[in-house]
Parts: sequence; structure tokens; C-alpha cells
Amino acid sequence: MSDVAFVREVYDASYRRLVVQLLAVCGDQAEAEDAVQEAFVKAIGRQRQFATLENPEAWLRTVAVNHVRNRWRHHAVVRRVLPRLPGVQHQVELSPDHVAIVAALRQLPDSLRTVVALHHIADVPVREVATTLGIPEGTVKARLVRGRALLAELLSDHEESHHA
Repeated sequence: MSDVAFVREVYDASYRRLVVQLLAVCGDQAEAEDAVQEAFVKAIGRQRQFATLENPEAWLRTVAVNHVRNRWRHHAVVRRVLPRLPGVQHQVELSPDHVAIVAALRQLPDSLRTVVALHHIADVPVREVATTLGIPEGTVKARLVRGRALLAELLSDHEESHHA
């Protein structure tokens, strides 16, 4: 059996069980899945050594738990250091309008969402958006028109349902 096939076999046999175990450790489904996926990425990067392990699932579990613990440490450091950073410290408050805009943006096709976000939210000029995405300026302008029209429609539907 090849090393790649071995990793795949272990993945098929262990992924769900490892996610459930990590969910018990961290209490968050997405974080548990992320940690297990990171462990498998490391296994793929070390296929030869991984294939020789006596208990590959235990190795994966250890790597995944360490990934979660490292994230916790990182978040603890950020919480400790953030208040000492110079500048204005404030919490970002998301207004209902902001939430509605983000939800509407998610409904746009990727090509429109990217152009609208870069131009209107990141305040990038049309020429720079075109260069960044490797598309003509005319395409950027056309996508902006379509994106704004779709956003207006989506946001007016939101307003109507919000007032109903």
C-alpha cells in the first residue's frame, strides 16, 4: 500500500472519531474540524514517517490537540497585549445595517462580491481592482453596476421584510 493510500485509509477510518474527540476538548465544531484537518495536513506532509507509526490515530489526536492548545495560547496573548497597543481601543459594534449588508454581499456571485468589496468597502480604485484581479477596467465597471443593482435589490427585500 502506498503512503498516500495509507493516509487516506486512516482518514476514512478516523476523521469523524477524531472530530468528535476534539469537539469534546474545545467545545466548538468548526475549531475541532480545523484542528483535525491540520493534523491530516501534517500527516500528508510526512507520509513516509506517518506510514511507519505504530498508532497513527493517536499521533493525529496529539497533533490536533496541540493545534487547539496553540490557538488558545495565541488568543490569550492577543487578549493580554491588545489593551496595551497604542491608539484608540474600541469594540467594533455591528449595526443591523452592517449585518444586512454583509448578508447581502454573501449572496452575490464571487466575481461580483470581490469587485464590490474591493472597490466600495476597501476603497480600492477601479484601475487597481482591475490590476489586482487581472481583468479589464471595463469588466470591473460592469461588475460594479451589476453588483450594486443586486445589492440594492437584496437590501430592499431586507428592508421590506424588516418593516413587515
